[in-house]
Amino acid sequence: MLGAAITRRVPATPAREPRRSVRVAGAAAVPPPSYWDALEPLLTRVRKPAQYVGGEHNQVARDWGAADTRWLLCYPDTYEVGQPNQGIQILYEVLNERPRTLAERAYAPWVDLEQLQREHGIPAFSLEHHRPLWAFDVFAVTLPHELGHTNLLNLLDLGAVPIHADARGVEDPVVLVGGHAAYNPEPLAPFIDAAVMGDGEEVTLEIDDVLAAWKRDHLDGDATPGPEARRDLLRRLADVEGVYVPAFYEPRYHDDGRLRQTVAVEPGAPALVPKRTVQDLEQWPYPRKQIVPMTETVHERFSVEIFRGCTRGCRFCQAGMITRPVRERRPETIQKLVEDGVRDTGFNEVGLLSLSSADHSAIGAVARDLADSYEGTTTSLSLPSTRVDAFNVTLSNELSRNGRRTGLTFAPEAGSERMRAVINKMVSEADLLRTAELAFSEGWRHIKLYFMVGLPTETDEDVLAIADLGIRTYEIARKHGRANKVTISVGGFIPKPHTPFQWCAQDPPEEIRRKLSLIRHAIKDHGGLKLRTNDPEEGVIEGLLARGDRRVAPVVERAWKLGARFDGWHEMPTLETWMQALEETGVDLDWFSSRERDEKEALPWDHLDSGLDKAWLWEDWQDAQADKELDDCRWSACYDCGVCPGLSIEHDTGYTGGFQLPVLPQGLGGGSQELPTAPERYASDG
Repeated sequence: MLGAAITRRVPATPAREPRRSVRVAGAAAVPPPSYWDALEPLLTRVRKPAQYVGGEHNQVARDWGAADTRWLLCYPDTYEVGQPNQGIQILYEVLNERPRTLAERAYAPWVDLEQLQREHGIPAFSLEHHRPLWAFDVFAVTLPHELGHTNLLNLLDLGAVPIHADARGVEDPVVLVGGHAAYNPEPLAPFIDAAVMGDGEEVTLEIDDVLAAWKRDHLDGDATPGPEARRDLLRRLADVEGVYVPAFYEPRYHDDGRLRQTVAVEPGAPALVPKRTVQDLEQWPYPRKQIVPMTETVHERFSVEIFRGCTRGCRFCQAGMITRPVRERRPETIQKLVEDGVRDTGFNEVGLLSLSSADHSAIGAVARDLADSYEGTTTSLSLPSTRVDAFNVTLSNELSRNGRRTGLTFAPEAGSERMRAVINKMVSEADLLRTAELAFSEGWRHIKLYFMVGLPTETDEDVLAIADLGIRTYEIARKHGRANKVTISVGGFIPKPHTPFQWCAQDPPEEIRRKLSLIRHAIKDHGGLKLRTNDPEEGVIEGLLARGDRRVAPVVERAWKLGARFDGWHEMPTLETWMQALEETGVDLDWFSSRERDEKEALPWDHLDSGLDKAWLWEDWQDAQADKELDDCRWSACYDCGVCPGLSIEHDTGYTGGFQLPVLPQGLGGGSQELPTAPERYASDG
């Protein structure tokens, strides 16, 4: 019933008022209206009203008139989901440290408040001062996944900003997107002004400089700037390394519908847009002042990113591919960030974040020193992302020093040894069972195991191996206590850009359901073994948007107009709405999802450089189909993926041992140089 509330298009927000006065660069700018007085009486009529109030500890309240540039940072989901996002927290702090820059935050209102906003003429607003979206210079949206696309359009419309980029004038905000889903922004190309590739800390400040200079040039005088002024801003943004302006590019197609090439059509626009890489995390010790939420959120802890990037080479993992290379924070920096953060925020849990936190080369020392600091207190440590083969007795004891041994989460991803070779998840069954034995014997009470079905070359035997591995883990759990629990969570695989699996076909939802039923039937006699599954229907839309080109953009717009919102939420009628949009726009879902691509076909993101060489990705795709594993290049010779050459960076293999492994030049991979193996890195931390 929640979805029914938005299938009828309610009246749009009334036309925005003239706002030349709020966009000038100098201190004479008049603040836009706050909508708090209109909003507050409505909050008794919506669920979780505290998410719209603001006023959190460490919120920054800047003077509108004293700022030259004004940013609205947005996570396109509810406050409870988006508030803990590290990217938003970091950029918020970095921008607000600038004396002439202002940054506020926005989240998507749930459908109950949205309808009231439209009825009462309240636009999308910032959390800090409830200022309207239309008043800001930049609307910067983090896209962690593709299921936020319709929320982006909805926020623009609710914020009185034209959803089409070519309809915006000099007074409209610049619409930027970043995050993992921005590595293929083509389905959003008509709606955004620019996409930012890679790490955001440095490039965001460069964009801020460009915006400030452009405002001085075009908005400080009495003359009204013409339409060419906005295009001048886009040209300046395109000159910033890592910024992609879709209006300056054009896709070309073969007669059979395959993409031939995406070409730059604006003089000076780069043919290949590179990603940005922050090479030294020590220069960016953020967040220092993490915002403490006013109401319940999905993660309530003080979080520190202990390293960025991953070289494990899991072939399905877009995050691991696009964030290369590995860059670690020093243990002493982590210690200081945690101590200052816990003292400031009062959180009693510390999350040490990365794609695989136990892979930090000094994780033993980091965990030990933090455990020493908080022994005897209520503050606990957690590693939200832990690999089975990196978990050991020492780490287990340090994480549970204060006596809290509740649950651990591991992601074998596939049930059979063969399937794990295909996806390059080099974790053996023996690794997992040994880790389960260790964890339950040390007093841990619950293990969650994450798997996928629908992977390339998968057979029913591989699927049933998931059930078998879950059963064997559960038998170990029961041996150490009848109250111990094991949960296996299984979702459908979705191919993503910039990975070796970007060419493969995606299983349709009916096939995913069949495979899930095989697992469900196989474990039915083991009542204490819990199975959780994701909705295969959501994967259909995510897959379409992940690998779609600009021809998918009309589907996004039509789905939004039909009422699509919060496409990752179970409460919403996602698939029915999108299937209607596909039918009405004439777009073939199978063309983008169920079809395997060949080596010669251009991909919609080929003009966006994640650092990975396309030829290397294709070679790794061939290795996957041959069940061939690839070593982690952090502990072996370079295998020429393309990321490191050109970066002034070394792979850190351990601060405790003081050893660094230089990057080998291209072509020298597999040479005779002696290199450390992974186990050696743990020797100094026990």
